[in-house]
Amino acid sequence: MTTAEEVVLDVDGLRMRYGTTDVLRNVTFQVRRGEVLALLGPNGAGKTYG
Repeated sequence: MTTAEEVVLDVDGLRMRYGTTDVLRNVTFQVRRGEVLALLGPNGAGKTYG
């Protein structure tokens, strides 16, 4: 059974580094079914990782 409260993405303690520089520290959030998540930032901000 799926409900609108079902968590489909659960992030806890996310950390992102460029070299020795932390650009994200201890980021925690949840996204539930039906919600929209957007990552916004200027070009070169690190939204795409690869």
